[in-house]
Amino acid sequence: MISTAEDDPEGGGRDGNNGGETTTPEVRWKSWLIPMVVIANVVVFIVVMYVNDCPHNSHRCLVKFLGRFSFESFKANPLLGPSSSTLEKMGALAWGKIVNKRQGWRLLTCMWLHAGVIHLVANMCCVAFIGIRLEQQFGFVRAGTIYLVSGFCGSILSCLFVQNAISVGASSALFGLLGAMLSELLINWTTYDNKGVALMMLLVIVGVNLALGTLPPVDNFAHIGGFLGGFLLGFLLLIHPQFEWDENRVSLIPGSIVKPKYNTCQLVLCVIASIVFVAGFASGLVILFRGDNLNRYCNWCHKLSYSSKSQWT
Repeated sequence: MISTAEDDPEGGGRDGNNGGETTTPEVRWKSWLIPMVVIANVVVFIVVMYVNDCPHNSHRCLVKFLGRFSFESFKANPLLGPSSSTLEKMGALAWGKIVNKRQGWRLLTCMWLHAGVIHLVANMCCVAFIGIRLEQQFGFVRAGTIYLVSGFCGSILSCLFVQNAISVGASSALFGLLGAMLSELLINWTTYDNKGVALMMLLVIVGVNLALGTLPPVDNFAHIGGFLGGFLLGFLLLIHPQFEWDENRVSLIPGSIVKPKYNTCQLVLCVIASIVFVAGFASGLVILFRGDNLNRYCNWCHKLSYSSKSQWT
């Protein structure tokens, strides 16, 4: 999130023993939700710029021929966008308003706001690149659930550590998609070809983006929260049946031994992930609305994210 990021991804091919031949995942669904999410973010940004109306509120606007859609000065916003006050009015993540004024809806609205054109384009390109792939393979319900819930998780963690700044951006949800890709690889490990390469690529991409999150003015706690939420949800929502079970289900020979749908490792990971997710999600909400600051219990955590009056995710 940009706190008032940028992200990238990859995946690996799946394979199955189907007569000794390697297969790749089929595109089972047509992607429509993620493109709609991208369009919705663009529309919201246009509305925010209309509300911002820079010429009416400031004499230092950029690209003035756009009229009320012109951008704030580079000093006010280097990402070519609205002012911090407009973002806060439109639903940016703001700890004080969430805790003191009980505006919990900001935990969701902040992920639909962007600080500027640069911020919007970077996030939406990555969301489309990763999200469309996941939606094609797993469907709009699971891809949409991971996107929204992981974004919500990122907002919660951000508020627990960043309480003197506002924060906007879809990067928490984007990191959730990355986290889900990683857990999907792990829980379906036996069905992947070149899994070591795919794992290393994902770890490098996530590591680089989290490292970039320590630069100003990025809210890295939103990234981390979104990644953890998506990572845990991936174990629950993106699990694949064993290929042997799928084959036997189609051509079952009388008297043959039917393998279980999921192996023991998959089931154990699902149970652990569900417990950790529910416990972390519930405790995070409780701590947030109690108004606590987790920096009090972690002296070094502030180094994970840059802190300023305005941050972007």
